Amino acid sequence: MLTRISSVDHVESKEVAFSSTFQIGDSSIINAFSRALAVQREAEIFFGDEGNFPSYPVFKKPLPLPIIDEPMNMVRHNLSPIIKVNNISLNAVAFSSVLHIGNSKHISLEVRIKHIRQLLPERH
Repeated sequence: MLTRISSVDHVESKEVAFSSTFQIGDSSIINAFSRALAVQREAEIFFGDEGNFPSYPVFKKPLPLPIIDEPMNMVRHNLSPIIKVNNISLNAVAFSSVLHIGNSKHISLEVRIKHIRQLLPERH
């Protein structure tokens, strides 16, 4: 793992939600997973089968991960062992995202959202 030190004087976040991570310090593995149904309706009509995640293909399909097999050479010259930040200010960390201050070895993030709009039939 990397050996640099992260230093932040002040962090302000109004909200951390929905399978998100606010990590201070080094980590070996961060896994975040979130799934959501977003239903927008013109009228309050409920069919009774809402919220059944397995019935939507978007939640079943495997995610294609690219295979990285190309050779890579890297030379790093860190003049200072400290990464210094004065201030971090943000509104929200949400939906399987990460605010991480420190070093990480492996990070895997996933969010799947099914948006549904239910509109009333047009009247002519």
